Amino acid sequence: MKGTAVKVKKTIGDKTFDVLNGIFWVTALFAIIYPLWFIIIASVSDPDAVIAGNVLFWPKDFSMIGYEAVFEHKELLNSYKNSIFYTIAGTALSVIVTMMAAYALSRKFAGKKAVNFYFVFTMFFTGGLIPQFLMNQRLGLHDTVILMIIINSVSIWNLMVARTYVSMNIPDELYEAAVMDGATHFTYFFSTVLPLSGTIIAVLCVYYGVARWNDYFTALVYIRDRSKLPLQTILREIIATLSSSTSTDAFFSAYANDTKGMTDAIRKAAVAKYCCIVVSTAPAVILYIFMQKYFIKGVMLGSLKG
Repeated sequence: MKGTAVKVKKTIGDKTFDVLNGIFWVTALFAIIYPLWFIIIASVSDPDAVIAGNVLFWPKDFSMIGYEAVFEHKELLNSYKNSIFYTIAGTALSVIVTMMAAYALSRKFAGKKAVNFYFVFTMFFTGGLIPQFLMNQRLGLHDTVILMIIINSVSIWNLMVARTYVSMNIPDELYEAAVMDGATHFTYFFSTVLPLSGTIIAVLCVYYGVARWNDYFTALVYIRDRSKLPLQTILREIIATLSSSTSTDAFFSAYANDTKGMTDAIRKAAVAKYCCIVVSTAPAVILYIFMQKYFIKGVMLGSLKG
């Protein structure tokens, strides 16, 4: 006789909880998604409609004036290329170094607790910006492409997550079998650990990639050659220029006899900030969409005791 499912009758309290829970999560979802949606529709709406507050849920009087104002900057395309290069090269370096360190920390060796403490300590305490700047300057890395790739190569949080993955998901029996076959640590790492770590490598690629793509502060501090600046730093300058220039005495003096030019400049500034956000975040959002299936597992790995 096949078992039959027993239907549990919900009480009034259960139904009330379900309704309130649903309202809460719908509200939370709207609070998260709507600002992103507003940025997109505002970037392709007529500036007058945006300034008047008429853009709420759909684009109003489709216009690309904001994107035209952003892309008329000659440095933008070059900075886009720089960001792509810094992100790909920096992420590749970060992932390989993190995985190598994670593998080393997953092994048993004398002084392991002290080494772990050393890594974790740096996650909470650092020397600060000035000592780091002076050190990089003396090493000859100031205003170089190499610095943009190697700086902040390892996130200790990502390292702990990767170490936990290697410890929990790759059996020690595989290492013992590899040693019996004459494999060294390097052989075992590249032939066994990396092929079995696809999930955590994907997670690290997303975390490091997004962090590299969004980094503007490093270039702001270290880079003086404008041909080496990344996208985020250039967009920051564009936003600052468009926003501040429309409220200065020099701006009003320049357009004293050109009302139309003044109006166009103000209209461009009103929507250009939304366009900059779309241009800068689109690659990161696309990456998240394609890699989202790895996020939950990656976050859960970090919550396990390694």
